[in-house]
Amino acid sequence: MGTLSTPVPAEHQQPHHEPSRVALVGVHGFGAHHLQNLERLQANGVVRLVAVADPNPPAPGALPPGTAVFSNLDELLAGTPALDLVIVATPIQTHAQLALTTLPHADLYLEKPPVASLADFNRLQEAAIAAGRSVQVGFQSLGSRGLQAIEDLLAAGEIGTLLGISATGRWVRDRAYYKRSRWAGKRSLDGVDVVDGVATNPLAHAIATALRIAGARTVDDLASVETDLYRANDIESDDTSVIRIRTAAGLPITCALTLCAAESVEPYITLQGSEGTAVFHYTEDRLGVSSATGERETVYSRVDLTEDLLEHRRHPRAPVTGLISPATAAPLISPLADSGAFMQVLEAIRTAESPALIPEQYVVWEGEGDAARAVIVGIEEALERATAAHATFSELGLPWARPAAVDVERPVLGLPDGGEPGASVIETSQGSAVVLATLQSGAGLAARLSPRPYLHPVRSLAGVTVTDHLPADHPWHLGAGFALQDVNGTNFWGGKTYTRAAGRYEEPQDHGRIIELSATSGPGLLEQELSWQAPDGNELLRERRTTRSRLIDPRTWQLDLATELTAVVDSTLGGPGSNGAPGSGYGGFFWRLAACSGAEVFTADRHGEPEVHGSDSPWLAWTADFPEGPASLVFAAPAEAPDPWFVRMSDYPAVGSALAWDRPVELAAGESLVRSLTVWIVDAKLAPAEVAQLTATRGSAAR
Repeated sequence: MGTLSTPVPAEHQQPHHEPSRVALVGVHGFGAHHLQNLERLQANGVVRLVAVADPNPPAPGALPPGTAVFSNLDELLAGTPALDLVIVATPIQTHAQLALTTLPHADLYLEKPPVASLADFNRLQEAAIAAGRSVQVGFQSLGSRGLQAIEDLLAAGEIGTLLGISATGRWVRDRAYYKRSRWAGKRSLDGVDVVDGVATNPLAHAIATALRIAGARTVDDLASVETDLYRANDIESDDTSVIRIRTAAGLPITCALTLCAAESVEPYITLQGSEGTAVFHYTEDRLGVSSATGERETVYSRVDLTEDLLEHRRHPRAPVTGLISPATAAPLISPLADSGAFMQVLEAIRTAESPALIPEQYVVWEGEGDAARAVIVGIEEALERATAAHATFSELGLPWARPAAVDVERPVLGLPDGGEPGASVIETSQGSAVVLATLQSGAGLAARLSPRPYLHPVRSLAGVTVTDHLPADHPWHLGAGFALQDVNGTNFWGGKTYTRAAGRYEEPQDHGRIIELSATSGPGLLEQELSWQAPDGNELLRERRTTRSRLIDPRTWQLDLATELTAVVDSTLGGPGSNGAPGSGYGGFFWRLAACSGAEVFTADRHGEPEVHGSDSPWLAWTADFPEGPASLVFAAPAEAPDPWFVRMSDYPAVGSALAWDRPVELAAGESLVRSLTVWIVDAKLAPAEVAQLTATRGSAAR
């Protein structure tokens, strides 16, 4: 027996509508997609395609019978009365004028990006309001029902507090792509803005979708936009970029995008929550969620934006329980006004410094002729690191990236060219020194990384880089330095916090920062006064940190690191180990090594991670083959206390001297704690006997 539907009262029945009269401007490129969609809608009796305009007319038989053909919009409007809707799918630089011409005559569907400048966007908004017209912008991904599912899961707290959003796009484009038209890959053409870059055209949906998920629709919804733009192709615009956005509510959004990947991968948006993650593949409307309740993946349907605009025109009020409510206006999915945040991003790109050309040694060309395409070496890892750390390519220190912008000159430890044993000097980044270690302020890091000063890169005399920072697996691992995960409940380490009460890692928004108050330098010496501040700005610790460099022999230099921590208030210094996580006693001195192979770790009487981890040997050695060559790092334990060694090899390469291995350190207000360590960086893979001989020189070499 079939189901019976409840009759709708006559006063609420939908009237029969004549097909909407639609014109299409631009029938090639993405206009061909619109043409195909309009043919579908016409077959369903929803629209009638009455006219098209294009200086390059469509092929015979490409249009429904009876469709008029014009060479431009002015002719189309003059010869086609009573239009309901005009769809504009033309080059970016033509959008503003065509849209302004259309609005007195019909509602408008405008392809993305809506226009090429914020000024034109404001003009267009004013014109639409004056004409009383509706404008839908062609960000098709915003029609996905997956976005409502994301809104629901965030409201339900399924992945906890939303900490950040990232967008990753890895596509491939060949030379032919940039030869398809005069405007392709241009920042401007004949004095008119175009802004045809990776973030504003092919992967613009990644940014628009991330902004929508963040609830950022208008210009006022954004606090800042930073750009880091590059190109591997012979074009004006960017083909590889990081766009870092911060919303007015303080949420970070980082978009790392390229058209120079080894292979195309469906782009995706990642939502980082305090209790899980969600990944949305917006071209497939596929949402994956990982949380404490498990993992799931769902594919959603999508609302066609043309149909949405037509429905908006016919029913200006939203359906409630199947009827027409007289109270609620039916919103468009992608109205012009809601593109304000995206246009703020486009404006930042439009007005930014021209994209930097990536040096040829970092680009591999695959294919021949117009089918040749640029592949940036290691770009996949670079994108992953950028989104994990909410960092730009410059901040990651990629070899092809611009030097990171700094607000003060960064001192570096180095040796004069041709320096003799015993000679050492501290130079600035403009000096003519062999740069051995660079001090990063860390001031611009995301709050979740617990911003703090650190050394990176640290190099051997032969130029082998032996530190890493902002790695994708643990982006809060920052070169070489000092940090603690728990000082009176404030996390100065970054990432999640392990608490005894919870018995697990959580992310309670407890990240502090270490701020440099002053610094002095001299030959081979850097002294810093640092303030350890809680999230509310209250100072918990005051630190005096000393860094020295010394040349030992032609293949070895020595780095001395010392810290004096003074409690400003009664303080408990701890970390996961002291909070009940066995074997996870990291905190204090920490060195994240660069990726390496063939690594060995040993002490005078132990070998390998299981034996060395947690031991309190007077020295520890790490030998490995790094990308630039073999090297050894020899760590001498603090002279003040036999703190256990923290070692990781299988998960990631790192060495630490654990200040609070399994119990906290208590300091009364005004009380101080001192730790001093020595590290030798050697251009060779040392044997245990060689290490023992080297460490025996510690006392005599100290200055």
